Amino acid sequence: MNEQPLTVEEFNQLLQQWSGETIIISKQEIDDEDIIIMQLNDISYDTHTRRMDEYEPMHSLHLNGTGTTETDGSGLQPLPDALYEIPLEDSTQYRFDENRFSLITERGRYIIERVL
Repeated sequence: MNEQPLTVEEFNQLLQQWSGETIIISKQEIDDEDIIIMQLNDISYDTHTRRMDEYEPMHSLHLNGTGTTETDGSGLQPLPDALYEIPLEDSTQYRFDENRFSLITERGRYIIERVL
């Protein structure tokens, strides 16, 4: 695997090309791992100017679509909303290796792969 670092703009431009595809999102945070399978309909971003605490992200990536999630081996459950939110930080690292994206934050690592 040869991951190339990206700017947020390059990341967005490449990820937008995956609209309409089925993707797998793997979230790895401390003591928490989730796997989401989603039909990606749209990609958007949000800025939270009125945060309640430091844990709430200033920016977030919204992957919009329908899908299922598997948390801690409890089986597949429908996503509670038609979107999956990934918190973004100024220090987030964006990487791409032709088949998958990696977003590395202080909280954890998110991997987005297209189902081929």
